[in-house]
Amino acid sequence: MPGAGPGQQDRGSRTGAAGPGQQDRGWRASVGDVPHSDCDVLVVGAGVSGLTTGICLAEQGLRVAIWARRPPQETTSSVAGAIWGPHMVEEGEQTARRARETLRVLRELASGSHAGVRIAHGIEAHRTPAHSPGFLSRLSELTGVRPCEAAELPAGFTSGWRYGAPLAHMPTYLGYLLARFERAGGAVKAATVRSLAGAARSAGAAAVVNCAGVGAQRLAHDPSVVPVRGQVVVVANPGMDEFFIGLGDESAELIYMFPHGDTVILGGTEKVGDWNLEPYPAVAERILRDCAEIEPRLSGTRVLAHRVGLRPVRPLVRLEASRPGGAAGDTQGREGPLVVHNYGHGGAGVTLSWGCAREAAQLITERLTSERLTSERLTSERLTSERLTSGQPATEGPATEHPG
Repeated sequence: MPGAGPGQQDRGSRTGAAGPGQQDRGWRASVGDVPHSDCDVLVVGAGVSGLTTGICLAEQGLRVAIWARRPPQETTSSVAGAIWGPHMVEEGEQTARRARETLRVLRELASGSHAGVRIAHGIEAHRTPAHSPGFLSRLSELTGVRPCEAAELPAGFTSGWRYGAPLAHMPTYLGYLLARFERAGGAVKAATVRSLAGAARSAGAAAVVNCAGVGAQRLAHDPSVVPVRGQVVVVANPGMDEFFIGLGDESAELIYMFPHGDTVILGGTEKVGDWNLEPYPAVAERILRDCAEIEPRLSGTRVLAHRVGLRPVRPLVRLEASRPGGAAGDTQGREGPLVVHNYGHGGAGVTLSWGCAREAAQLITERLTSERLTSERLTSERLTSERLTSGQPATEGPATEHPG
């Protein structure tokens, strides 16, 4: 499914990881300088993965800062179709487990109205009758699932399923995540990050989490991260209340329609390796034409915006910890900060967000706790050795009289 979709800006969305950025007034107003002594963990990136990871860490009592070049409302996450379902990400039990955890959280959030998440119903149509095991497994997690009848399918589609799944209105949902992060004591800062370890040292953080999306290609020196360009058209809602997803193949492009109140997000594209963040007029025309053929009420509806974003696709989601060497010129043998990578979610950024964020937070707390205990043990052993060498008892206590 088209999960983590294109970014919000009409002239394109860029990742919040690198390069000189221009922040809007709201972003500048929310920037907080984070004193070095007040940061345990630095998160790089303010999209759905970065914000969710920040929440999981801050709600454990850690002092967390998020640094990003652009605010949440200008990230690739900002106008995602954002329906739950793995898309453009590897299949397997690990992905399924992370998706299930996120599904559980999104269902809880959908029970209220504050987070911008609801259970939406609609159709996912396929151009071939075959379905992967991962797709069938995903359907088993959802509600109201039934195969479509032939009369429900548009021309060109041979099979389909009707179901209900969590759907997020991303501007509202990102606002909810940001507010929740700040309530937990987190702080955000507009910043250009060129080195993960360098940023952690600048923030005085013991650990840094890489949630930079496609920007991880440069930050993590990872050529396996590939941008898959998505373009959408935002239009006035002519009265739609159900979604439609028509998967693409060699003969046709992906089509999707996600209604969000007064607007509908129409898509889409999956252009591998295309870094261009400017909307293509011809692609926008094709999207409008394809969607109107399936939903005639969209014909002639008012166009509100054209938006573009880059999905961070990788053969496997990268979620792991490492500790690089010390800074250049450091002759004391000190190690660098703990680095945890959490990127490569493809079109499933929302779908995997809570599962991956909680794993990343667990990695950090376990590693930092283990290293602290190891450091304390080594310090105790060193002090004991020094006492023995100097002739002092290893442990001191009150003098004891022995009977004569």
